[in-house]
Amino acid sequence: MKTKRRLDGGFTLIEIMVVVFILGLLVTLVAPKIIGRTDQARATKAAADIKGIEEALHLYKLDMGHYPTSAQGLAALVAGGATTGVGRNVNPEGYLEKVPVDPWGNPYLYVSDGQNFVIKSMGADGAEGGDAKNADIDSRDL
Repeated sequence: MKTKRRLDGGFTLIEIMVVVFILGLLVTLVAPKIIGRTDQARATKAAADIKGIEEALHLYKLDMGHYPTSAQGLAALVAGGATTGVGRNVNPEGYLEKVPVDPWGNPYLYVSDGQNFVIKSMGADGAEGGDAKNADIDSRDL
């Protein structure tokens, strides 16, 4: 008795339609949750960056006895940038790899009198104030 073997290795139209339907269903369920979250992800990254900069500033203060002033800026945390002032144990490798910029490509605003500091990201618009994606992210609020 002979058995009929299927010689073609392709997919049937029904199989392809089922796969396309499943992919379409997954896209309709997952896409709304992913789309529009980039602004939230950038704000979260800015907050994490600010926390990292704060840690570097605290290490700088331990070594130098004060925070960098506004005039020195965050460049004082980079290797070779801590040239002003007298430090007890200045770290020659610096405290940050490079001067950081926020997720929107703008520099972080740093204001300090040497004893206290504020770090801010101005948000997507790069201007003070705003709400939603344009809201400022301030180290005092974290």
